Amino acid sequence: MAKILYVEDDYNNIRLVQKMFKFTGHDVMVAQNGLEGIKTALSQHPDLILMDINLPDIDGLEVTRRIRKDFRVKDIPIIALTAHTEPQARLAALQAGCNDYLAKPSSRIELLKVVHQYLKYVNPGEAAQGV
Repeated sequence: MAKILYVEDDYNNIRLVQKMFKFTGHDVMVAQNGLEGIKTALSQHPDLILMDINLPDIDGLEVTRRIRKDFRVKDIPIIALTAHTEPQARLAALQAGCNDYLAKPSSRIELLKVVHQYLKYVNPGEAAQGV
């Protein structure tokens, strides 16, 4: 079971991602703003971070930059999960330090595939389903 930190301020998106991971065995922690995301990353050391870009205090790109500067958490995979679909938004996320980029809405299969790629862990039940 992996610990996943989801940095997201929109309640509907939070519920959707929690529902997507419900049967994977992964624990999804939520931070509803950028500063809370940094604090949670430092205190909980998640295995992976899903990062929204538009956050109410500091944007997800700055959160990613700050995480990348801290030696305790700098190697945690960060996947941008955002409504921005423009190529320049993807480039900005990767330049800020995100490992990957998914545009919302993403299918459950697509999200789990990318997450498991970075976790290097696949739940046997999901592997049988082709995720």
